[in-house]
Amino acid sequence: MENDWFQFVVDQFYADLYRFGLKLSRNPEDASDLVQQTFAVFAAKGDQIRESSKARQWLFTTLYRDYVAKYHKNKPLISLDDESIDLPEPTVESSLHREVERNELLKALDALDDHHRAILTLFYLNQHSYKEISEILGVPIGTVMSRLSRAKELLRQKAEEFTRNEGINVLPFPSHHHEKP
Repeated sequence: MENDWFQFVVDQFYADLYRFGLKLSRNPEDASDLVQQTFAVFAAKGDQIRESSKARQWLFTTLYRDYVAKYHKNKPLISLDDESIDLPEPTVESSLHREVERNELLKALDALDDHHRAILTLFYLNQHSYKEISEILGVPIGTVMSRLSRAKELLRQKAEEFTRNEGINVLPFPSHHHEKP
């Protein structure tokens, strides 16, 4: 594989792949291992992929399948409050309320089961389309849509459950969604 292309792909997708691996595994070391394994496979097999969008989808699919094969069930929960985890910072206009909302949503997301957490992460955090998620997870688009709808409802319930005692109102997602182009 040409070194420039490989380096371009690593530079462009490493952070997103790591965040996805972290959301799936809930463990920084496992996330790093998943990303490293994904790029090792890409170095060995990815020389036919020359389009950035196809490389992105291939990388996410490979990481997800590796995760399912290695870590799918019964992993202990690891807190997302670890300072070494690279989570997006709140925007300048965000208030303490926004920070509390963000933390509550992350706790709620972390409490979901693997396939609900994976689909929400792919769609909202990694900005994949229904079609891309369908290909990454190996399920029909209709299944993606129904799983996403169910996952959003479960996340909303978890967020409400976590925030009930805090006295804040967290509505993680609008009740309707339009497909990305």
